[in-house]
Amino acid sequence: MDKRMNLFETEPEGYKMMMAFEKYIAGTGLSKNHYELIKIRASQINGCAFCLDMHNRDARKLGETEQRLYTLVAWRDTPFFTKEEQAILALTEEVTLISNHVSDRTYNEAVAVLGEKYTAEVIMAIIVINGWNRIAITTGMQPK
Repeated sequence: MDKRMNLFETEPEGYKMMMAFEKYIAGTGLSKNHYELIKIRASQINGCAFCLDMHNRDARKLGETEQRLYTLVAWRDTPFFTKEEQAILALTEEVTLISNHVSDRTYNEAVAVLGEKYTAEVIMAIIVINGWNRIAITTGMQPK
């Protein structure tokens, strides 16, 4: 894919709003490790090479293991993810694939395991990375 536009240069106010959304997420109680798992899983689903490259590197810097990163795409079939992470990943998948809707089961499990406030923070984080994925893919951003 050819690089297209630099959205920061072409639409700086919109880009600043995305950065403000990102800053908001950083100020919530959402764990950085959980946020990286959300970013990676949504980016896998969306096929965003730029974000996958960035967030796999960021997750490693936070101490994420290679084993968990390699198997994240098949997290349901591994013993490597906590109950909280499983709830987060299930919600990430269903929000990212929103045309299939978010099931009551997935939503209720997330609230039961994470609590309502943390679930809300997870939802907002999923929305942010899906926005970034769409920007990166649409504008042809490439990993370095």
